Amino acid sequence: MITETDEVADALALAAQRWPDDRDQRAKLLLRAIEEWARNVVRERDQHRAAILAASGTAFPGEFEVGYLDALREDWSE
Repeated sequence: MITETDEVADALALAAQRWPDDRDQRAKLLLRAIEEWARNVVRERDQHRAAILAASGTAFPGEFEVGYLDALREDWSE
């Protein structure tokens, strides 16, 4: 059960605009809004991770050849 505060009512009104076929089904609107929020969180997380990966190792471009770390690790004992 969710208490319908002013903020929740505003969110439901926005959800009803987004999904007008469900405007009279408040529980369905909440479910759809939560599902969309979760998808957005996952997408933002994945974009953030991709940006970190894209930027990693670029502080000194050209300093190390491809495979440098693999070659270095060959001498490490397990």
